[in-house]
Amino acid sequence: MNISDIISLGLWPESKKTTSQKGIDELENLGYNLFYIGKNADLYTCPGDEPKVLLVRSDRCSVFDIPLNLEIEGKGVSQTAISNSGAEFANKAGVRTAILNEKVDQSLAIAPRCQIMELCKPLEAEIDGDVVQFEFIFRNYLTGSLFEACQNGNDPYGLDLSSDLPQWHKFESPIFTPTTKGVKDVPLNSQKVRDKFPEIISSLENLFKEFTQFALDNGIIVVDTKFEVFVNSKGEWILGDEVLTPESSRFISKSDFDAQKYISMDKQILRDFGKSQDWKGQSKDLKPGQKLDVNVPNEIKQTILDGYTTIQNSLSK
Repeated sequence: MNISDIISLGLWPESKKTTSQKGIDELENLGYNLFYIGKNADLYTCPGDEPKVLLVRSDRCSVFDIPLNLEIEGKGVSQTAISNSGAEFANKAGVRTAILNEKVDQSLAIAPRCQIMELCKPLEAEIDGDVVQFEFIFRNYLTGSLFEACQNGNDPYGLDLSSDLPQWHKFESPIFTPTTKGVKDVPLNSQKVRDKFPEIISSLENLFKEFTQFALDNGIIVVDTKFEVFVNSKGEWILGDEVLTPESSRFISKSDFDAQKYISMDKQILRDFGKSQDWKGQSKDLKPGQKLDVNVPNEIKQTILDGYTTIQNSLSK
């Protein structure tokens, strides 16, 4: 299946830029053809007529949707392993993901970075008169932007949370804080989205609770998780490739959390460094396709990689 077939099925937006650049030789020689270069991963069409693609993770990094000239060696392999284990956990809980059991030839050097995925399109629906795509976010703790909103007396999700709640307040049951997916994520009324997708939200809530307990049993606190829901060619809803991973969740080691050291074992470390260096401000002058030139100390890169490795070793069971 080539990219024109994928577009004709409505599974790839015509507006999204593709590439004619040649991909990795050992994949191209087997009939996998590069068609998209992302911030952190590349996509290849697969030989045959089935609607699927090959995702190949790189060691490239990005934060705030800013492409960086930064690579952390080993991150892509670790991230792929975590993604596979997250998908397996979801599947066992009865929630399908886009990641297929099919594998590329495991003798290939690139194999540990590869996932064959079912082609799908983002879930869309009308909310308050606008057709939007979604990010379904569940939170165990009050922190980040939601804590700031509460402190300022704002109620972006219609949850009626008290402004007296302290940061890192633990919710008795996870709260649901959906947003739109786009250039800017806009908070949505939690109950309205629940009413629109009752079965989906109930399934994801149960999955999040089960995973939170599993992670806790293995020494990791799950602060929050973002699920992105897609629709496949059969009209079935499924989750994307980043399911219960450091790219979609915030993890803190239980030992650090108990010591009130709220250090995320994910790319939040890179975000915090980026904020201190004003990467957002620097990126305003970037031309399309250009990467921001950054200088990240080795100790920060190693800390990020160590976090991924710890998550992989703890949760891939």
